[in-house]
Amino acid sequence: MKNNQFEKDLVELQSNMRNFAFSLTLNRDDAEDLLQDTTLKVLDNKDKFTDNINFKGWVLTIMKNIFINNYRKIVRNQTVFDRTEDLHHLNLPQNSGFETPEGAYSVGEISNSINSFADEYRIPFSMHIQGFKYEEIAQKMNLPIGTVKSRIFLARKRLQEQLKDYK
Repeated sequence: MKNNQFEKDLVELQSNMRNFAFSLTLNRDDAEDLLQDTTLKVLDNKDKFTDNINFKGWVLTIMKNIFINNYRKIVRNQTVFDRTEDLHHLNLPQNSGFETPEGAYSVGEISNSINSFADEYRIPFSMHIQGFKYEEIAQKMNLPIGTVKSRIFLARKRLQEQLKDYK
């Protein structure tokens, strides 16, 4: 295929490429970026195209491969590796709220509210917050699992009630 014909065919294919890009990205801006990246890649690799190959299929395959590679790059960049021994950091919230004095004060308020509970509610609720499973709490407190669940539920409701006006 001659250079002029190659570029003419590529220009004629732009609306099909735009539609395909939108079907991949589901976002107009990302589709336009993908269209531009594909057009540049096709122009850079026009010497690799042979006349006996379906031009539209060749171009759309390049687009799909660019989309897949970009997606993999995004996933790879967003993956968090926890290199601590017990994988503790994976379970930590990303925003602890301790950057401001108000955040630290709210933690103090929550702790005071929890500590004001009777032991029969405070202990199972605190253990649950620390990550103990219902079964473990029931065993350690020598209580039926239903009682543990009920006390945790009631403690949670009481905490919500005490802090409902707090903002």
